[in-house]
Amino acid sequence: MSEDNYSLSSRVFHTIRENILSGKYATDEELKEKSIGEELGVSRTPVREAIRMLELEGLVVMVPRKGAEVARITEKDLRDALEIRLSLEELAVELACKRIDEEGRLRLREACENFREAVRSGRVSDIVDTDVAFHETICELSNNPRLVSLTKNYGEQVYRYRVEYVRDTGYHGKLLREHDEITEAILLGDVEKAKAVMHQHIYDQEQIVIQNIKQKQDTI
Repeated sequence: MSEDNYSLSSRVFHTIRENILSGKYATDEELKEKSIGEELGVSRTPVREAIRMLELEGLVVMVPRKGAEVARITEKDLRDALEIRLSLEELAVELACKRIDEEGRLRLREACENFREAVRSGRVSDIVDTDVAFHETICELSNNPRLVSLTKNYGEQVYRYRVEYVRDTGYHGKLLREHDEITEAILLGDVEKAKAVMHQHIYDQEQIVIQNIKQKQDTI
């Protein structure tokens, strides 16, 4: 694949992905290559390649005799994803407590403040992106490149669940408090406190999104 073709496929991939995460393409909606290609002004080839990539992320499923559809968020998928995220982030926060330096302290405070500003803005996409950046900063403070790579790659698969959680503005205050507590614990080098808050932080997100999933299923 040429660089130009790769760039086009990447652009199409990110556009379709954003449309799924934002809800523009609804759960179970069929993703028609021809229609999407016309909408984006591209041929069907980059659309097909983008859909394959989205299938690997779990955002799209291939249905026999129908084609590609936006994947349904299931309770099982959510539990599986967050079990792994929980283990990775507890390890990251433990290592961050032990290895943070002065530059890292500044970066962590900045990431925490950026999240606060995003919450004030009320823009879901900004809140989610700064939440991702906050957790990635903690992981980078572990000074373990393999853990950073694993966490970033896996972060793509839980991004959708973050969006579902953040859409409910009632939990924004809770998120702020938890980010503050995690930040303070890392700065103090309090491993047990940092791990405990991180565990609860992720576990609560799982329970709330599961509750939302069940409510949506009950209305179908």
